[in-house]
Amino acid sequence: MQDLWNYLKTVSKPIFLYGTGNGADKILDELIRLNISVSGVFASDGFVRSRTFRGFPVQSYSAVKQQFGEIIVLVAFGSYLTDVIDNIKRIASENELYAPDVPVIPDGTIFNLEYARAHRAELEKVYNLLCDELSKKTFYNTVMYKLSGKLEYLFDCETDKSEIISKLGLHNTENYIDLGAYNGDTVAEFLEYNANYEKIIAVEPDKKNFRKLSNNIGELNGVELINAAVGEKNGEVLFRMSGGRNSAVGDTGAEIRQVCVDDFGITKSLYIKFDVEGAEENAIRGAENTIKGVCPILNIAAYHKNSDIFSIPLLVKSINNDYNVVMRHHPYIPAWDTNFYFINKEV
Repeated sequence: MQDLWNYLKTVSKPIFLYGTGNGADKILDELIRLNISVSGVFASDGFVRSRTFRGFPVQSYSAVKQQFGEIIVLVAFGSYLTDVIDNIKRIASENELYAPDVPVIPDGTIFNLEYARAHRAELEKVYNLLCDELSKKTFYNTVMYKLSGKLEYLFDCETDKSEIISKLGLHNTENYIDLGAYNGDTVAEFLEYNANYEKIIAVEPDKKNFRKLSNNIGELNGVELINAAVGEKNGEVLFRMSGGRNSAVGDTGAEIRQVCVDDFGITKSLYIKFDVEGAEENAIRGAENTIKGVCPILNIAAYHKNSDIFSIPLLVKSINNDYNVVMRHHPYIPAWDTNFYFINKEV
């Protein structure tokens, strides 16, 4: 098998990035590192404007198509919007199209064939932990997508969130902890299924996001809002604020408060969502006593770092083996909104 990056070394068609921004930067950096030539950048016809990206004029797809004919398209952004994905499918019907997998949080690696071979033992171990056939299909398809860049693998395994929610065993008297609550969108999603909750704790470190969170759900009864990062222990950390979904703990940024789940003291009927921009493992370690003692339902993002796909389930199972492990990919490209769900075996 040949991974996408090695395939791109062999092609003769001109290569174009579709999209600009952080994802395009990461893809272009890797292409440059591999000495793979890029012919240009385009945006959707309504978003071109007079601008450049990394020295390339941003063109329209129609102009590129007219000038170059057949091209290779590399999708360089993420979306869950149906009209955007339909447009990508339309372009894919006219040209070779791939969505290179680059980690949301750079960790110095690319999920290529060499990486997969180096971590084959962990990947196989996690595959064998998964408790249903859809989880195994999702895991296999996600790995194949990461290697090939072919979106068909993601489309073939995506499911609506209502499918997995029905399997979680929620009781309508749940305590819900939302780690990485953003603007309250996932709290609102939880309330669609559990309007009769007991308590909600929503943790969001980014100040701009926290203001939106407060405006959107601050008036709800039984809700505690915490403006902090979440990690292995209480203290202070450096945090890079973007005012969006990509804010993250790192080596630079403003010093902010960090909290850990074990100090929240919830001991029953607990559901925890972890979506903390690459800090999931540290947040899990900060919830170790809760995971051991309460066996809460866990919903953990598996797409921020390359290692998440195997390190997260292996870590949780090492803390508490009384879980069924489920994996789902919800409609989103690239492989974002791909999550592990840990459900008490007694449910």
